[in-house]
Amino acid sequence: MSCFYKSYSEKILFLPLQIQSYGAINSAMVSNNMGKNLQANRNAANKKDAKTGKTHSLKPEHHPLEPFLPKRAKLLMLGSFPPPPERWTMNFYYPNFQNDMWRIFGVIFFNNKDYFVAAGGKSFEEALIRQFLAHKGIALYDTAEEIIRQKGNASDQFLEIVKPVDLKKIMSQIPVCDTIVTTGQKATETLMEIMGIGQTPSVCGSIDTNFMDRKLRCYRMPSSSRAYPKSLIDKAADYRKMFSEANLL
Repeated sequence: MSCFYKSYSEKILFLPLQIQSYGAINSAMVSNNMGKNLQANRNAANKKDAKTGKTHSLKPEHHPLEPFLPKRAKLLMLGSFPPPPERWTMNFYYPNFQNDMWRIFGVIFFNNKDYFVAAGGKSFEEALIRQFLAHKGIALYDTAEEIIRQKGNASDQFLEIVKPVDLKKIMSQIPVCDTIVTTGQKATETLMEIMGIGQTPSVCGSIDTNFMDRKLRCYRMPSSSRAYPKSLIDKAADYRKMFSEANLL
């Protein structure tokens, strides 16, 4: 029987599940190509502005969140990196209220885009999201642990990855996971580089591979950012198909 409900009054009665979390990750597996990019990133952090002639001191940012890794997770979702803190409405993944990831989940699993929206309509219900993900066996993290924002904003286009995720360490903590989902182009390219895969799947496509002697299916899904030119309903349809193939519906 499902532990989730269709109305807010029913939701508030839902008792939290015990969620297993893990400490911050201190090491990374850096591919040869990413190693070559490291010095370029450092140089970019001190380049001069063409108009003002002033030097920008762009400091690296370390990932502010711990990986969310339910022990029995079957699917790992990887984004690129969280937005700047001023855009957050909760201390969890996809915290920007203008990002539609949790509305996509609401449409798919509850036929209600506002299922995870908190009362007042200005933030998301973090506790409910955590409970749901633990219940379904969905893990979350990002493909970068340390980055430089070339423009000081949330755009992946200007995101320089200094230190990618230690994928081996993450996967060792979710031993039954057989599916990895990247949520955008930057995350996909980074994952493929970490895994040493030359082929990049098309949007909504997937590739089968082996990693750590484990068979994995890797999906490339559209970004949940509203800047991505696709409607919420169309994105939900794409994600629904993926979740169905991963046996999570």
